Formats: sequence, structure tokens, C-alpha cells
Amino acid sequence: MDSFAVSITAGSVLKRFHFKAMGKISFLFALFQGAMPVIGWFAGNSFEEYISDYDHWIAFVLLSAIGGKMIYEAFWGDNNTPYLDPHCFKKMATLAIATSIDAFVLGVSFSILDVNIIFPAFIIGLVTFIFSFAGLTIGIKVGNAFGSKVEIIGGLILIAIGVKVLLEHTVFSS
Repeated sequence: MDSFAVSITAGSVLKRFHFKAMGKISFLFALFQGAMPVIGWFAGNSFEEYISDYDHWIAFVLLSAIGGKMIYEAFWGDNNTPYLDPHCFKKMATLAIATSIDAFVLGVSFSILDVNIIFPAFIIGLVTFIFSFAGLTIGIKVGNAFGSKVEIIGGLILIAIGVKVLLEHTVFSS
């Protein structure tokens, strides 16, 4: 769902249907969401104690920084070039990583439970691709309806996702 929300934000910046770009973005999110549980599964128990204490902070900082920069650019930046450029691989990869860190911990959990990771990782990747593509489509429609205000909304959404991740792992986990 985090990838879906970020895809809505990216779609709002695209403003037109670019099926190649939408496919690349959706694939990137699906790749990270599907690969992180596999990486976590291989890491097993030994790495969980190190990453689980900080994964939520990493996601919070990355999402808040990008969201804050989007809001800043909406007010004081060049209105012709949005900060969140869906065509920029580096920015989209950062968002894909930030939204998939929890999937790493899920993979560690699957390792502890001795669950075969291949089928779940494939399903996670497939669902993420579908939801990301749908999010991009919705975002394009929202972006066209709200114009430049959508960058502020998108920045707030990214910050809200970061806060949600942080709260889920700190306040609500006790």
C-alpha cells in the first residue's frame, strides 16, 4: 500500500499516460518489494536484530526528506520542473527502497518460520506491480485535476507514510 500511495504521487507529476515510464516505475517498485523478502530470508535471524531497530527510522527519514523537498519546491522551486521526477531512476529507486524496507523484515520472519520464500516473493512483486500501475493511473488523473497543488499533497502523503511507518514501529508496537 505504501508503493501504491507513492505511485499516486509519482503519477500526479507525470500528468500524461507514458506506458513505458509507468511500466518501469511499477517494475521498480515490484522488484524491490519482491526482492527484499528474499534478501531478508537469506539474512535470517542474525541480521534481524540490527535492522529491525532502525528500519522504520530509515524509511521515515527518506520519505520525509523527499516529501519535504517536494513541498519546498512547490512553493519556492521552478514550477516547470517538479522535484519528484518519475523519469529519474535515482529518485524512484530511493522511494522503492524506502517503501520496501519492511519487506526485508518480513523475509527474516519467513526465514524464522521456515517458509519457502519464492512463491510469496513472486506474489508480493506481482501485486505491487499491479497496485503501482493503478496508483500511477490514479495519480495522473489527480494531477490533471489539481494542477500544481498536487506536489504539496504528494509531499504530505510521503511524509504521512513515513510518520505511519515510524509510529507503527515505535508507539504502536509496545
